[in-house]
Amino acid sequence: MGAKTTMREAFGKNIPKSILDVGCGVGTWLKACQELGAKDVLGIDGVKIPEQFLKIETKIFRVMDLTKPFDLKRNYALVLCLEVGEHLQKKHSNTLIKNLTRHGNTIIFSAACPGQGGQNHINCQWPVFWQEKFNLNGFECFDFIREKIWNLQKVEPWYRQNMFLAKKSKNAGKETRLNSYMHPELFFQSLKTKEHFISLIENGSEKYWWYFYVTLKAIIKKTKRRIYRG
Repeated sequence: MGAKTTMREAFGKNIPKSILDVGCGVGTWLKACQELGAKDVLGIDGVKIPEQFLKIETKIFRVMDLTKPFDLKRNYALVLCLEVGEHLQKKHSNTLIKNLTRHGNTIIFSAACPGQGGQNHINCQWPVFWQEKFNLNGFECFDFIREKIWNLQKVEPWYRQNMFLAKKSKNAGKETRLNSYMHPELFFQSLKTKEHFISLIENGSEKYWWYFYVTLKAIIKKTKRRIYRG
């Protein structure tokens, strides 16, 4: 439901006819795009998804290493990359953006921001981090999608928080910097997670070695600060 709603808000009735989804997962967004009229779609993911879980046909799904350059030898009217960047090490960020910009002039992008919960989030960045990388590849970034979907309950809060559009442009890098927002729903979610974590510490629920490691690490940092201050 969220995918359809977002696509309608972003494009109205003019849904792009060819769409590449990089990091497509089970194909939820591509399935929604097909139902809205997209005829030519392809999903790519870094892991093999069992056929019984795929929402798209296996013939339009490929497994590729997202940390390495790839070239499909064609362009798409729209490239999607949604909540993928945070799962790749920071050193692979440039490669990810180059792979996206190589395959289309219009891109919808979102990636987890700092403090956003989730599994295997190893590269959480504010949108401006990604904006700068799009700029280096000749793409201007626009922040109108978040405004359109911010209060739409049908759309998952991480998309409402992180999504923006990048478009090939001669004005790349001259546009306004994307603001750093945290959606209230995710903010209060993160507070609950932190409160739970603190309660585990206070109750002595963590493993014994954890307390030793954290204490030692804090002492080392404190010592370094004193040394550097002279």
